[in-house]
Amino acid sequence: MTKYLFFSGKGGVGKTSLSSSTAVLLAKRGNKTLLVTTDPASNLGDVFEQEVGLDTREVKGVPQLFIQEINPDDALQSYKNRALAPLRAVFPEAVVRATEEKMSGPCTEEVATFDEFIACMHQPDYDWVVFDTAPTGHTLRLLELPSSWSLHIEQSAAGSGQTCIGSVDALSASKEQYDQAVRVLQDASRTTFVFVTQPARLSMDEMLRSSDELRKLEIQHQVVIVNGVIPEDERDHPYSGRRWRKQEPFLRELAVRFDGPIGTMPLYADEVKGISMLEQVGRDLQDAISL
Repeated sequence: MTKYLFFSGKGGVGKTSLSSSTAVLLAKRGNKTLLVTTDPASNLGDVFEQEVGLDTREVKGVPQLFIQEINPDDALQSYKNRALAPLRAVFPEAVVRATEEKMSGPCTEEVATFDEFIACMHQPDYDWVVFDTAPTGHTLRLLELPSSWSLHIEQSAAGSGQTCIGSVDALSASKEQYDQAVRVLQDASRTTFVFVTQPARLSMDEMLRSSDELRKLEIQHQVVIVNGVIPEDERDHPYSGRRWRKQEPFLRELAVRFDGPIGTMPLYADEVKGISMLEQVGRDLQDAISL
């Protein structure tokens, strides 16, 4: 049975580095693993030093690890191509173009992106699916979609039969998948939500607010990784020591305010890039949290 890890947090806190390192760690243990980024600003390709796209690709040098990027523009175009293909065979081009224009709004883009997200959650061939998500606000909206979109389908079916992207009949087959996604996200035995934060006020407060929002969605299995903590052997240095004294109160405060596992990751001197560095971070990560 596939298990899921979601990495989220404020932009720039290190989600991509930690999710990538986790995926490498899981694959090295012999688990067939899919790493998916839903962040339009992701640098996943730079981290692995290879191209990433909407189609899954095997990571060079790491058997059992595959990566995929859900880019909203690519997802929208792929969705439109699938939806318009049957129309092109029976309707004039002018009708097809008019239909395509109606499908160019934010509603369709949101659904197209979510369809790719749902597809990743229904990958029985993988032992683990690891999500490197967009900054927290976007992620919460994505995770709220299963419930809101399923309700939208039900209401449309009871009313006009139309959704923002066309007839509800074309979407009813997917409603069960949307509902299944909700159940999987709420299943603590299968889904873990990993908040990445830094020992700083804005990052930590945003993370805690998002944690509360997830609990309202009944997503209870949450852990926190505090990234960029000054290593113990550097805390006597004048500059590093000053930074540590600013970080320490936030670590103490977080221990009081967050009811769940908390791990810490050190501030690295080198950029987290390439398989060798990802493996090093993965070794530190398995000491920080239980996977």
